[in-house]
Amino acid sequence: MVRDLARDVSDIDIEGVTDFIGWNKVELSPEQAGQLAVVAGARPVWRNVVDESLVSAFSPVFDNGAIFGAGANGRLARFDAVSGRETAAVDTRRQLSGGIGTGEGMLLVATFKGEVLAFDEKNGKPLWTAQVSSEVLSPPRAEGGMVVVRVGDGRIFALDAATGKRKWVYQGATPSLTVRNFAGVLISRGIVFAGFAGGKLIALNLTNGSVTWEAVVSRPRGATELERVTDITSLPVINEQQVCAVAYQGRVACFDIATGNQIWARDVSSNAGLAMDNHYIYVSEDRGAVVAYDKNDGTGVWRQDILNGLKLSPPLVQDNHVIVADSQGFVNLFRNSDGSIIARSATDGSPIATRPVPLPEGIAVQTKKGGLYAFSTQSMTTLPPPGQAIATMNSPQIQFLCSLVPFCK
Repeated sequence: MVRDLARDVSDIDIEGVTDFIGWNKVELSPEQAGQLAVVAGARPVWRNVVDESLVSAFSPVFDNGAIFGAGANGRLARFDAVSGRETAAVDTRRQLSGGIGTGEGMLLVATFKGEVLAFDEKNGKPLWTAQVSSEVLSPPRAEGGMVVVRVGDGRIFALDAATGKRKWVYQGATPSLTVRNFAGVLISRGIVFAGFAGGKLIALNLTNGSVTWEAVVSRPRGATELERVTDITSLPVINEQQVCAVAYQGRVACFDIATGNQIWARDVSSNAGLAMDNHYIYVSEDRGAVVAYDKNDGTGVWRQDILNGLKLSPPLVQDNHVIVADSQGFVNLFRNSDGSIIARSATDGSPIATRPVPLPEGIAVQTKKGGLYAFSTQSMTTLPPPGQAIATMNSPQIQFLCSLVPFCK
């Protein structure tokens, strides 16, 4: 019987749980709080609201010029990407657990009961409902006439995109103790890539679900069952030559995309995830550091510890910047060449667990409270550098950070 760490917190204490459990815990030192207090923050271009999500992590999507958002109450809404104005909404009449996925002209969401719901992206019309084996915590993905769904019990289901009919199911080996997570699957070039509990990365044929190759990102280590947990709890990243993944209590590793042969690996622990650009691999560590590695050989390039003690979202690379959200509801902008922090912009103060979503001229994020915020990257990059920012004590950002520092007045 598989045990889920997020469901076992009554007798197991683990900081790596990728649920919202522990996300409100702040462990910033007075020195860190002082450093962050002088980092300038941009105002959002616009903000709106969907619905709070206490035990799930929802992410908005940008598609065909619109932003789509959903929350646990079952409401699926479309927003104008420029103004943030809500332009349409659908009541799914379900308690949602995962979403939103897009592809094949559909919007895809799922429930704790294992229902996968497909809607027409243009008019919101229900297309089909399919049943899988257990709760779905990640966005379903659609490509190549298939909808691929990652399920809480470790299975991967492929459904016909037109009808929702089951095409194939993959079931890998699952350790007795696993970390509950919101990782889904990555589909590219007719291959489904997914990381699993126990540190394995799998490549599956999209057409029939057969295993193309299997690789080991990290092997279990330690004396106790808890110490041996080394799950891949985030999406892999990919380019033309390689696919890379990172494991909790394990390693970050890159593999040849065609054969699965390992190219390089480095010890690290992340339950949030990673990103890739033309030069580097960026990892959000589980203790709050952001680290950059050379993508060709894994050489460490820089490490930024200013957010140590916070839980981080997966990073997003946009132009020359790395963007990471955190458990205090801030959106942090770093320079990708050296890791220096440029901006730290506030939302509603609740955690942001999912990767910021790229927009044509910025990013969008969704908070635990259901806040939907859009920021202009240009506005964030033209702020005064840290130390030169003009910050007023009336700003919510400064008031919050100063509350953590006894001598801040």
